[in-house]
Amino acid sequence: MSYQDIQFDLSGGIARLTLNRPDKLNSFTANMHGEVADALARVEAEGARVLVLTGAGRGFCAGQDLSERRPAADGTPPDLGETVDKYYAPLVRRINALPMPVVVGVNGVAAGAGANLAFAGDIVIAKASASFIQSFCRLGLIPDTGGTFVLPRLVGRARAMGLAMLGDKLSAQQAQDWGLIWQCVPDEEFDAALERLAQHFSKAPTKGLAYTKRAIQASLANDLSTQLDLERDLMRELGRSADYAEGVDAFLNKREPQFKGQ
Repeated sequence: MSYQDIQFDLSGGIARLTLNRPDKLNSFTANMHGEVADALARVEAEGARVLVLTGAGRGFCAGQDLSERRPAADGTPPDLGETVDKYYAPLVRRINALPMPVVVGVNGVAAGAGANLAFAGDIVIAKASASFIQSFCRLGLIPDTGGTFVLPRLVGRARAMGLAMLGDKLSAQQAQDWGLIWQCVPDEEFDAALERLAQHFSKAPTKGLAYTKRAIQASLANDLSTQLDLERDLMRELGRSADYAEGVDAFLNKREPQFKGQ
């Protein structure tokens, strides 16, 4: 399938998905949502071991393209709940459920749904010049795309309230300091840092990483006893995996492991 609003490539176990409406700061339209959904289906079906998500041009993603969500000519307001239910909620659920690491490279401004899409990633790095803005309050809205879920869990109630209700710009360095992202890197080192992560995860024990992701996500709702039981069950299964056998053999024989992601 050829794409209009994204770029997509899958080779060497690395799926690269680039939001590609740079003249609109990669803001989402219905067509872009459809193309992203199609690409993610390919990620799941075609054996990718890592997904790298970034944006083209000077922005990562400015959220929703508001030209598609303005009142109708007769004054009828748009159904924003339908927009969330049809597009943004499925997108976040799908990214969270991918059985592989999702690396997000924030190359510029990430605003509104774009900021919370970035925070849905597993490993998030950002250019030092990038910024994050919870711009919903400027439109009389709430942080969607998982914003009201992820923000208080990452930065606590007070900072989540400030970000959501003031809509101030947060620098990449402050996002790192607050624990919203993994790393802020100098602009000139960004591409190389993103590529290192892609190459690392393309050779890593994918199944173990997928289960790590699953366990950490489950811990947000589980009590300690339930989480310990989950760890037991996942470790039992992973102990029977080809990657575990390879890892042990490589360790005992003092060689680099050759993981297959299985």
